[in-house]
Amino acid sequence: MSTIISTLVIGLIVGAIAKLLMPGRDPGGCLVTILLGIAGAFVGTWIGRVFWGENYIAGWIMSIIGAMLLLLVYRLIRGRRS
Repeated sequence: MSTIISTLVIGLIVGAIAKLLMPGRDPGGCLVTILLGIAGAFVGTWIGRVFWGENYIAGWIMSIIGAMLLLLVYRLIRGRRS
């Protein structure tokens, strides 16, 4: 249970970092960016643990990359609808 809560908190931070690294307008605003950061943290942490074990730094890096990828995909999908 504490792993899930810590991943949620990390996801909030990762969402903010991903937004800073990918400037521009987001179709959904800050709330969507935070949710994508949380999803990216879960996916990135899982991928980091699969490939690099319990490496703390790999989890952070993969979480940021995962959030950035999800944000990019979200922008592409929402950009086509507008």
